[in-house]
This record gives sequence, C-alpha cells and structure tokens, in this order.
Amino acid sequence: MPVSLENIAAPEPDGSPVGIWPVSVARNASGAFEIAGVPAAQIAAEFGTPLFVIDEADMRGRAAAWKRAMDQAFAGLAGADVFYAGKAFLSVGVARWMGEEGLGIDTCSETELETALRAGIPGRLLGLHGNGKSVREIGMALDAGVAHLVVDSLAELALVEKIAAGRGQKASIMLRVTTGVHAGGHEFIATAHEDQKFGLSIAAGTARRAIEETLASASLELAGLHSHIGSQILNLDAFSRAAEATLALRAAAMRELGCEIPEIDFGGGYAVRYTVLDDLAPAPVEYATALAAAVRANVEATGLPAPHVSIEPGRSIAAPACLTLYTVGTIKPVQLEDGTTRRYVSVDGGMSDNIRPALYGSDYTCALASRRPSDDAVRTRVVGKHCESGDIVVRDVALSAQLAPGDLLAVPATGAYGRSMASNYNMLPRPGVVAVRDGQARWLVRSETPADLLALDADA
Repeated sequence: MPVSLENIAAPEPDGSPVGIWPVSVARNASGAFEIAGVPAAQIAAEFGTPLFVIDEADMRGRAAAWKRAMDQAFAGLAGADVFYAGKAFLSVGVARWMGEEGLGIDTCSETELETALRAGIPGRLLGLHGNGKSVREIGMALDAGVAHLVVDSLAELALVEKIAAGRGQKASIMLRVTTGVHAGGHEFIATAHEDQKFGLSIAAGTARRAIEETLASASLELAGLHSHIGSQILNLDAFSRAAEATLALRAAAMRELGCEIPEIDFGGGYAVRYTVLDDLAPAPVEYATALAAAVRANVEATGLPAPHVSIEPGRSIAAPACLTLYTVGTIKPVQLEDGTTRRYVSVDGGMSDNIRPALYGSDYTCALASRRPSDDAVRTRVVGKHCESGDIVVRDVALSAQLAPGDLLAVPATGAYGRSMASNYNMLPRPGVVAVRDGQARWLVRSETPADLLALDADA
C-alpha cells in the first residue's frame, strides 16, 4: 500500500517545547531556517557540514525545567538532585551549562569524568557508572570524591573495596539494582530485565547480598541504591513500579539489617519525540510527581524517613535542543515493486553521525533548511554516504520535488546520541558541535579532519 505523503510530510518548526525542533528554530523572511537568530546557511558556510547545532538557551531551559520539577515535587520530603546523563552528549561547555543550571553530571568513563572535572563540577555533584570500570576510573572517582560511585556487580564491589582499602580510604558507593520492570523501546535500551549485563538482581537476591557485604566492610559506606530501567520510556507507571521495588528493598534492608540508606537514584530514560507522529512524552513535572508519589506512599506505609532522591535525565535535555545540518549530494529515483517511486537523497554524513536508525530502527524526519520548500512533495529516503545499504538517515519523508544538490537538510532531535555515538566508519571525520545563542554561533566541539585521523596512524 503506497505511503501517504501527508503522513510523512516534512515538519515545519513551531517554536513549541513539545515539538521536535529546538524552540528557536524558525523560517526567516526568505524561507530559510534560522536557529537562535543565526541562518542555517551562515552556520554551514562558517563551520561546514555535517554539523550538530545546539540551541544553548533551549538546552539550558530543559535542564532548568527538570531541576524545578524535582525541587517542587520533593519539597515536602528529603529533597532531590538532578544529574545530567553525560552519555547523551558531553563537552566541557555543556557540563558548565548544566552546573550553572543547578545540575550535577553523571558519567560512565574516564574521559566523561575528566570532562566534567575540567568544567569545574565538584565531586559532590558527580557520578560514575559502568559495568566494567577500570582500576584507574575507580581511583579517579575516589580522588574526586564523587557522590555517586555506582557499583554494578558483586565482583565490582570486591574490586572497589580492594582499591579503597589499599588507599586507606572508605569508598562511599551506591548499588545499582535490577527491579525486573521491563520498559523502554528496543531490547538494547531496556535495562531492568534479568538477562542483561547491568545491575544486582532484587529477585535473585544479589542486591540484598551486596547490601550485606557493603555493610560488613570497613572500606565501604552504603550511600544509596540506584535503579535504571531503560531508555525512551513513555509509561509513567513503569517508573512508579520500579521506584516501589527499589523503595521496598531499601525498607527491608533498613528494618532487618538496622542500617541507614539515605539516598535513592531513580535513573533516567525519559522519552522525547523524534517525529510528529510520535506520542507526546510526559513533562518533567509529571515524571517528578509520579516518583514523589511512590516515595510518599512508601514513607507512609513503612514509617521510615524519606530518602534523598536523584535522577539522571540526558536524552530529554539534549536531544530536542539540537539538530543536524547536512548538505545534499546525489539524488536518485528508484522504482518500487508497488509501482511507486522513491527518491533516494544522499547527504554528506550518515550512520557515522547517527547510528540509531541502523542500530535500533529509530525513525527520524527532516526538512529543507536552506530555502522555503516548494508546494510539491516527493516520497524521499535520506541516506548517508557509507558503504552499507542500512545507512539510512530518514526512512520516509515527503520533501520538495525541487530539492537539489547543495541544499541543506536539517534533522531534528539529534542531541542524543548523535555525536556521543559517532564513529569514523569509512574513515569519515566525526562532525563537530556548534552552540547558537542570541544570534551568535561558536564551537563546542570542533569537527575532525582527515589530518586528525591520519595523525593517529603510526605509519602515515
């Protein structure tokens, strides 16, 4: 059955925070995109394409909305913190923005942690995750005094204990628990089921055993529990059920072991829209309210003091505030078996700057950004320049029949995890990231060049 062009029409920016474009994106009098007052063509001419473009004020506003929502929801309890999940996209500049908006930074590698430290984020506002932390990474976390050193397994618990004992320190840790709540989209981004690499199982008893071993160690201090159930989650009930399971584990341990567990981190996974056909994601205040309700219910049922709560939004802050600019290359019509024609439009990037369509089957959309589109539209597939048939940027979109080589296309909602998952496949340099605000544009992360890649070749 032929695809309706109406259903795949290129979306126009509307300035809405629940839309799919950064809020400052608009068409100017000539019909071209502007982002925070900077014409897309000017950005492309100065910085090149492909290029990630972040609306700084939009990203800051989304971070501030999370902080405000959590502060309000947990005002009558023990308070809350928000840690930006750096895996979505992290640079020194972004880390500084998050710190200035009152957020901490959650990291999961040596370089992410070092980036946050170079931005001046104090240890009390840092976290370190990961199921395979190195001795060096654990040592860095202890040196920095990170608030959330999140232990992922019994083996890692023993490793952290050994390192802390050898340094004559007492490591304050959080234990990542697996609640069994299944949520999220693709199997690869659901992280609370049993048969996967993350966490200490509540059902299997390893979470309880980890609590007991932590309490028995002279080199460990139990700061709290951590739960993360997946990514791109629209269902508030999933967060509520995971919170209830984690709170129940906390209550049982505090009563039966006579210990204090002062904090719970409920992780991230908060959804965003990628196309206009996607459902609206709950607002930060809705997520915060659901989590606070679970905490209040547990406090009322158990009589225990409320835990201090933290969360780790990343995608919901970074993704909608960013778009990717591409330059159109070759254009080729392809006859399909149903008698229709699909136009293939190649751009100067692809799966090396957005792996999600190939990895997860994720859907994106795009719009003509360098000029106003004509009224006619053609069914189009936007593809990259890599030697893979699965190198698809946008699977189906209706774009102007007058599209031509040299035009600019803009793909929204690429702030997570475009640059952070980018690769050098086919030896393409990774695109840079530009921040725009108040009519000005500047580098956050410079684009790589072929010279950069060859500089690492020992025989070049």
